[in-house]
Amino acid sequence: MGKKYGYCRVSTIKQGKDGNSLEAQRESLISAGAEEIYEECFTGTKTDRPELDKLLGKIQHGDMLIVTKLDRIARSISKGTELIERLLEMGVSVNILNLGVLDNTAASRLVRNIFLCFAEFERDMIVERCTEGREVARQREGYYEGRPKKFKQEQIEHGLMLLNDYSYSQVSDMTGISVSTLKRAKRTKASEAIMAGVG
Repeated sequence: MGKKYGYCRVSTIKQGKDGNSLEAQRESLISAGAEEIYEECFTGTKTDRPELDKLLGKIQHGDMLIVTKLDRIARSISKGTELIERLLEMGVSVNILNLGVLDNTAASRLVRNIFLCFAEFERDMIVERCTEGREVARQREGYYEGRPKKFKQEQIEHGLMLLNDYSYSQVSDMTGISVSTLKRAKRTKASEAIMAGVG
């Protein structure tokens, strides 16, 4: 009898709904008999998954790979099918806890392809909603793409005003605004003044 390996993945550290947290997956894998578990935080669309790669380099004929759901392995039909077929050809059993043990029969291939289709559709819908959300946000006045600004424009202006009487480091200590941010803001203001003069 070979060894039972478990693999669990979350897209983000905070992912925890519907039993998808690392802790919930780990408990399910242990209950199913997993003796050694590999886990990581990577999106299903990324190909670079070091922990899965380590597992695949170690697993061998007669072993079993256990995952809680099919989309923990991959969220595209092509990648998921390719990986499962590769494992089955190696003589490795693949136990998807919400599906059962997969094999190379036509019925098993149909079931896993249906589940991977839904996983891929769900991922595409999330991407589509995020894209639509950004497009709506761009229409709003004052929209800023990227990380939120730490300080309001009024605070930056106040800091620049203080530079008339104090050094960069003193103003930074007083306002909490970093020296680099103050210098960048001052350069921007100077450039705007030059452009206004040219105009």
